[in-house]
Amino acid sequence: MRFAPSLCLLITVGLLGLSRHYDSGYLWGFALTWLCGAIYWGWCRFEPAWHLPLEAMALPWALWGWAKSRYRVGAYFYIGSLTGTALTDGYFYVNGLIPHWRELMRNEADPELVRPLLQTALELVGTSWGGFTAVCLAGILVAIALKSMTRVDPARWALAGAIVGTILVDLLFYFTSVRAIGN
Repeated sequence: MRFAPSLCLLITVGLLGLSRHYDSGYLWGFALTWLCGAIYWGWCRFEPAWHLPLEAMALPWALWGWAKSRYRVGAYFYIGSLTGTALTDGYFYVNGLIPHWRELMRNEADPELVRPLLQTALELVGTSWGGFTAVCLAGILVAIALKSMTRVDPARWALAGAIVGTILVDLLFYFTSVRAIGN
């Protein structure tokens, strides 16, 4: 997404076409998520304040799809993904990580500048407040996912899967950052 956003937009068109051909609401919801992510991470990643609004730009279609049985699973997937994004962004705001986000995106090609930025950001994450808010927000996400999985409903399971995916991606970013400053 970051290196070929135009290609990602073309892929979105292909995913939407496949979702119609195979009558796949899940693929439709994934395409919405992919589209929003491609726009933000491809062209607008330097401004964290634009992250959630751009990730939410497909929300009207998801709400429309929520009411349509054909797109219900995809709508739930998109909304689960958006929920995870909102809570992750909230974590960045309440822990003072936004200035680090901006600087990391501006200097992502220079490892000598990235390492101290990651180090300082990880120090904020490693505080008692950083740990407390991480546990609280992860707890909220896990609770939503578990509640969603109590019903035998593919749409609810898609929502749960998107939320669990958010947790896994956040952990991946964390451990990748720890490893990057450790080398």
